[in-house]
Amino acid sequence: MVNAIKGTFISCDVPMAQFITHLNNSLPSSEKFIIQVMELDTSTCMFVNPHAEEMIRSEVSKFRDLLSYGKAA
Repeated sequence: MVNAIKGTFISCDVPMAQFITHLNNSLPSSEKFIIQVMELDTSTCMFVNPHAEEMIRSEVSKFRDLLSYGKAA
């Protein structure tokens, strides 16, 4: 019998994959969202629970804002 799982596919570079993995590891085991991680040549692909998609987008956006800087006045 085949088991199917609904999920969201994420493809990203290694540093962003490490950040997403850190998010996953910081949650209690009942709330972890990564189903499977596949490392390809230059990118990392993840299959995650679809309910976590918006939270991941939000946290990645916050992370990018922290890393961005503007020209000094």
